Amino acid sequence: MNKFIHTLLFIFFNFFSFAMAENLVNARTAIVIDYHSDKVLYEYEPDIQIYPASMTKIMTTIVAFDLIKKNKLSLDDKFIISENAWRLSESGYSSMFIMVNDEVSVEDLLKGIIIASGNDACVALAEGIAGSEEIFAEMMNEKAGEIGMLSSNFSNSSGINDPDNYSTVRDIALMSKYLIANYPKFYEWYAEKKFTWDRTGGDPITQGNRNPLLYKKVGADGIKTGYLAVEKYSLASSIKKDTRRIIAVGSGFTTKNLRSSQSMKLLNWGFRNTNTYEISKSGETFFELDTWLGKKNKIRAITKDDYYITLNKKDIRHLKVYLEYDGPVKAPIQKDQKIANLIVSDKDQIVKTLPLYASEKIAKVNFFKSLITSVNYLIWGDV
Repeated sequence: MNKFIHTLLFIFFNFFSFAMAENLVNARTAIVIDYHSDKVLYEYEPDIQIYPASMTKIMTTIVAFDLIKKNKLSLDDKFIISENAWRLSESGYSSMFIMVNDEVSVEDLLKGIIIASGNDACVALAEGIAGSEEIFAEMMNEKAGEIGMLSSNFSNSSGINDPDNYSTVRDIALMSKYLIANYPKFYEWYAEKKFTWDRTGGDPITQGNRNPLLYKKVGADGIKTGYLAVEKYSLASSIKKDTRRIIAVGSGFTTKNLRSSQSMKLLNWGFRNTNTYEISKSGETFFELDTWLGKKNKIRAITKDDYYITLNKKDIRHLKVYLEYDGPVKAPIQKDQKIANLIVSDKDQIVKTLPLYASEKIAKVNFFKSLITSVNYLIWGDV
């Protein structure tokens, strides 16, 4: 009888937990990922197609940042505003209010996109870089393929209504991480709460950032809101606490208030229920190994990649990290020579094997020293 009751409770608990996970957020689709480990902390229909609306602008800025990084574009470059771009400031869309034949710097256009969410700035930047928005969209799709956004297609630079401009929350999260990781200084603009543009022929215009989380003093520093009548409200958001960062993307929120509150709920859930642990940082984390017949008795080993692991807080007791190598490591040892493995296991299951490499070159001792050391080992077992 007791066993039967226990089984019923187990089934009920697991069903209830599943239901809670499924209904964690009031949105059509959502995902939460840890920035460092790439661990998906929560997902709900993460691969269904969405219209990303102004979240499209993340890719628009990535293309520009990439060109700046390659010295093919400068923040000081100026583009002449076409009538095509200007019309988007006159049609009720979000805009930075540029005028035909204005010469506007790349920096102002980028801030107009990021902070003011200007559709007119998107078109102006796209035309200035590629000659036309259509060619710029090809650049966006090429970059999306490079990033690994396999379920996305961009047909314009702003995200305005177009059935061929689509993505998924999983792809938007991937794109958001790419932005933060590759352009950290430019990403700081996403946290700016207002942008003042000293426009031509009129008083300066100051507009606030449309991301509601920036005003809540919770550590949010990005990323981008979106709205289309067909998609409702969307938001790619990120919060950094100490050294940890979490990214959340949701779409299909029915109101602005839900977009804000539900995004915070997703981010807080991630921080509250999981922890991320730095296992190794390339060139900074050292693992000391014994050597044999070397001019040094110890050698420091390193990984060539950063590695983090994210676990539910209750599972930390199951985490184990240990070295695997045939030791001591025999000299001579060359720099960057693989000399060991770092094993990471969770609940006795190996989740990652990281190769360890020698951080320096260690020469072998001379013949006489080698002979004495070998004799000592044979007699005393002393290496």
